[in-house]
Amino acid sequence: MRLLSRILAPRLEATAHCDLPCGVYDPAQARIEAESVKAMQEKYQDSDDFEYRTRAINITEQRSELVKHHLWVLWTDYFKPPHFEKYPQLHELVNKATKAAGATGTKGSMDPATGQQLLDYIAEIDKIFWETKKG
Repeated sequence: MRLLSRILAPRLEATAHCDLPCGVYDPAQARIEAESVKAMQEKYQDSDDFEYRTRAINITEQRSELVKHHLWVLWTDYFKPPHFEKYPQLHELVNKATKAAGATGTKGSMDPATGQQLLDYIAEIDKIFWETKKG
């Protein structure tokens, strides 16, 4: 059975945003997760309940990771060399946004200011994204 499994196993493995590249991309996915992050940060600040705050931290970390995922999908699958040529700040902007969702940003802080910074970066990416859809 193992021999048959090895023979029939795919020789090349590919991964994509979807099981088949769907061509559907939108920074709204990252924005919605970032809005959730900021809302949890604010609720955390308003609560004195230890268990609630612990759950809020966990949710914030999970949502921050999803923000990074959605941004990486845009950066690696949607944006192409002509976009980077026209918007030379795009590489740095996506880098800053993913770091803002990481351990030094919303994943590691319950300060709503970090959530707002992340939302601001995503708004800039969103603006560029929709400009690329026009042209």
